[in-house]
Amino acid sequence: MTQLVGLDVGTTGVKALALSPAGDVLARAEETYELSMPRPGWAEQDPEDWWRAAERALARLGGGATAIGLSGQMHGLVVLDDRDRVLRPAILWNDQRTEAECAEIEERIGLSRLIQLTGNRALTGFTAPKLLWLRRHEPATYARIAHVLLPKDYVRLRLTGEHAIDVADASGTLLFDVARRRWSEEMIEALELDPAWLPRTLESPEISGTTAAGTPVAAGAGDQAAAALGVGVDRPGPVSVVLGTSGVVFAALPAFAADPQARVHAFCHAVPGGWHAMGVMLSAAGSLRWLRDSLGTGRGYDELTAAAEEWAPGSEGLTFLPYLTGERTPHADPHARAAFAGLTLRHDLGAFARAVLEGVAYGLRDSLELLRELGVDPRAGHASGGGARSELWLRILASVLGLPIRRTATDEGSAYGAALLGGVAAGLFRDVHEAAATCVRLLDTVEPDPRWSAAYERGYRRFQLLYPALRPLEDS
Repeated sequence: MTQLVGLDVGTTGVKALALSPAGDVLARAEETYELSMPRPGWAEQDPEDWWRAAERALARLGGGATAIGLSGQMHGLVVLDDRDRVLRPAILWNDQRTEAECAEIEERIGLSRLIQLTGNRALTGFTAPKLLWLRRHEPATYARIAHVLLPKDYVRLRLTGEHAIDVADASGTLLFDVARRRWSEEMIEALELDPAWLPRTLESPEISGTTAAGTPVAAGAGDQAAAALGVGVDRPGPVSVVLGTSGVVFAALPAFAADPQARVHAFCHAVPGGWHAMGVMLSAAGSLRWLRDSLGTGRGYDELTAAAEEWAPGSEGLTFLPYLTGERTPHADPHARAAFAGLTLRHDLGAFARAVLEGVAYGLRDSLELLRELGVDPRAGHASGGGARSELWLRILASVLGLPIRRTATDEGSAYGAALLGGVAAGLFRDVHEAAATCVRLLDTVEPDPRWSAAYERGYRRFQLLYPALRPLEDS
């Protein structure tokens, strides 16, 4: 049987998915691993954990793969020596240790030139600041670097023996000329890095190598570009709305365009010759997980959302700022902190849960408004991620964004998009557009509730005022 396999190297585990050429899910497997936080603000993983998990997940799928596509967490730094041995634990996308290095990069390059070259500003999660941090704090390790990879590309190396990366994932390194779809010689020279460390770049559906069994492996894409493809956002029109650990609003662009202040990211898309812009909030469904684990007193997600449904829109003025791990869009502030404001004696756990659902929706609206400033005219949102399983959350999201929200027949996200890229690489589809049109099936539509719109306009204004009011406290 023809099986298109998508392999997603995530933050909490590897997900493997086998699809038929019609897009039906034939099998799925997931293997988890630990996240190490050796110091406050740090986040690391052992790349060998990814590979062992990938091996187990692929074995659990059973059968033979016709093609494999890769996706994974973006920005993480994997450094190897000249024998492809891992030199230290990978520094992940949500690691915040590189604030000083980000300031150094923006000073060296100049912010406007940096945005022209890379489409982005220097953020703590990106790859280039991590290399500068290594040079400053671990010079012995830095001196031994022969290769630099991102997480999914380490798994590719173990699968195929090839050092390669796709242009979508490379866009998040801050070393890539996004408009010209190639490594930026100016950035590499200005930061005094060795260009020989960097892998060859490919468009997402290109074959990057083959496994020992001869199975072609597509270049793949960073998790958000793959997830957008997996929900049918392969061209301008709908936007991808992700309610995963992090939250994303993602729009395909007709041409390269960068926000002058880089409040949203401008990256290459998984569609050859295409680009996208996206806003990212660091704690979306992760905020609800925090509430469940810290204050939920043993309640599950269904119980929390049922309790939230008892409260009217706006939670009687209770507002949640979802900056549990700092924030990217629109503030680019690793020191941003979460908060509840507007508490009264009437508020209970259900009100807290409703405020969390609403606060995340407000954060995603921040991203949507910035995309509109770039000329994006969204027709609908295609939802994915664990949070998209909540009917209440989708109703809140549709009402806050003012967009109809549609779910897809599968909510496998990045692994699904990666499998489609594998299908293109194997020649089962003519191109990415045909793969999406053939396989992605949209389901029901959740419309904005006009009865909620006034409450959420007031709530969004409160939300916008809260961050600038509280931010000075972090400096005191």
